[in-house]
Amino acid sequence: MKLLHFQAGDRHCTCDLARGVSLAIPLRFDGPQPNFFAAPAASAAPLQMEDFSGATRLGGSCNVGHYHLVPHCNGTHTECIGHVVDDPVALTEQLRPALLPATLVTIAPRHNIIDAALMKMSLQRHPLRELHEAFIIRTLPNSKEKLARHYAAANPPPHIDVGAVALLVEAGVQHLLVDLPSLDPMHDAGRLAAHRAFWGLPAGSRRYTEAQRPHGSVTEMIYVPDGVADGHYLLDLQIPAFMSDAAPSRPIIYPLELQ
Repeated sequence: MKLLHFQAGDRHCTCDLARGVSLAIPLRFDGPQPNFFAAPAASAAPLQMEDFSGATRLGGSCNVGHYHLVPHCNGTHTECIGHVVDDPVALTEQLRPALLPATLVTIAPRHNIIDAALMKMSLQRHPLRELHEAFIIRTLPNSKEKLARHYAAANPPPHIDVGAVALLVEAGVQHLLVDLPSLDPMHDAGRLAAHRAFWGLPAGSRRYTEAQRPHGSVTEMIYVPDGVADGHYLLDLQIPAFMSDAAPSRPIIYPLELQ
């Protein structure tokens, strides 16, 4: 047991750092993997040079892999406002390392949409605003098919409407995590209205300076196991130091006890 004690508003919180649960989908380069927007599958191959083989099974002295992936489409990833603006904004510069108070909710979309009414009910069930810095959404049904689902136009995934995002912004959410491949509909004529609403970016704008909430982050294609209960957690959102708008990520949550 490794207990961490901290204050969130007027609440005293205790967290056991030995009980962490990863919400990242393991990316299997040589097996089934999730896919969005018909992107090329993530792949890996040994580095091959004139006098070097990066595979011990092929006689090389060590294993050195060459990896190809599209972070937005090949699995769990975190993105910043650089996803929708012209400015070269890097996730690693926007997302500061921190342990974040987080709230996990489960929502069954209606007609393939998480609307404002559904979001309002979720927020009412978990009203502690000081624990909403990060907000994690698990959708129903929660089949393990999500671990390797290919999201296609013929069977589009659910999305979050702008009214629901507005409620999250009002609740103070800075970091949104979902088990969907995108906040927005798969085909929306490039509007990305939910993303823009979350970052406070006017419709059609591609300028970083016009965003009202430029330091928020969106994490997509997570998987929350059924055994993880709705409630309050501490989130460790781990990302590599890629100078890019998005990167593969590993969100880890630790259950909180409130006093």
